[in-house]
Amino acid sequence: MSEQDLNKIRIRIDELDREIQSLISERAKCAQQVAEVKMRAGDKALFYRPEREAQVLRAVKERNSGPLAGDEMARLFREIMAACLALEQPLRVAYLGPDGSYTHMGAMKHFGGSINGLPVVQINDVFREVEAGNADFGIVPIENSTEGVISYTLDMLLQSSLVVCGEVDLPIHHNLITFCDDLSKVTKVYSHQQSLAQCRNWLSKNLPAVETIAVSSNSHAVTLLKNDPAAAAIAGKAAADLYSVPVLNKNIEDQLDNTTRFIVLGKQTVPASGNDKTSLLVMLHNKAGALHGLLSSFAERGISMSKIESRPAKSSGVWEYVFFIDIKGHRDDAKVAEAISDLEHKSAMLKVLGSYPVAVL
Repeated sequence: MSEQDLNKIRIRIDELDREIQSLISERAKCAQQVAEVKMRAGDKALFYRPEREAQVLRAVKERNSGPLAGDEMARLFREIMAACLALEQPLRVAYLGPDGSYTHMGAMKHFGGSINGLPVVQINDVFREVEAGNADFGIVPIENSTEGVISYTLDMLLQSSLVVCGEVDLPIHHNLITFCDDLSKVTKVYSHQQSLAQCRNWLSKNLPAVETIAVSSNSHAVTLLKNDPAAAAIAGKAAADLYSVPVLNKNIEDQLDNTTRFIVLGKQTVPASGNDKTSLLVMLHNKAGALHGLLSSFAERGISMSKIESRPAKSSGVWEYVFFIDIKGHRDDAKVAEAISDLEHKSAMLKVLGSYPVAVL
């Protein structure tokens, strides 16, 4: 290809960039008009509509013809939508910090980069900030494909009045981050306990005699290295870049398909989007056949159950359990509503944690 041919392509790219920029500005003006209508109606609580955003992103992926992948195209639209939403009302989102944590990355993936972030120290702090109105939404880890459920999050859901209004699936790639230039110089390893567990085999093979220290988050582990240069942290590349600490070993997780699922917490119930999930909390009567009865409420109506997890019912008697359940469908769907009504009669306690769009990105 000649230089003249390249110049023609570059000129066309410049023309397209101007068109794209003009269309984005027009979309942003429409977002401002939406905000004005909502403000006049006094509908301040519903600037962010999870079901609407899920529908838009699904449509983006469905009509995508390449060469960019559908997820990449949706990610670009996610950022445009986030920037436009910020013109209406910037979202305040609480997450397990400091910045650079996997929970922060999950928040950015779900809400885009135009949020007002509120990093906190513990998972219960995320619940508290949303409950107090200091954040519009919060995001917390709920389960990992390698290590299973995050028990503390389940326990907090037992106590909280917040609604689950979204989910995020985030591939997790752990890195050994340190100022040391050789593994033999590492004296200790900091990380969140879940990350230490997800890298257990690698640590046993490569740093068998090195002390591991659990801390509140992966990004916090990286911040500790400034005052402890002979130590290492296990965290994501974003944290390494943010705090300017080199990555010594990449992708040290034991399972290459390691993924963490996060849930989004808020106060608003989410209307049906067309592809939804409902999370339930059920306490059964302590009698024979109780669990079978629970499962039959879904099976008889053809409702798929994607998750069931039991936890001790701490406020009840010994060997009493609460079940956390995810099913396909929205609580307003006729069959799901029937199943929930059926469970209300069968269970000692039933709480609908929320119905929300299945993760799009």
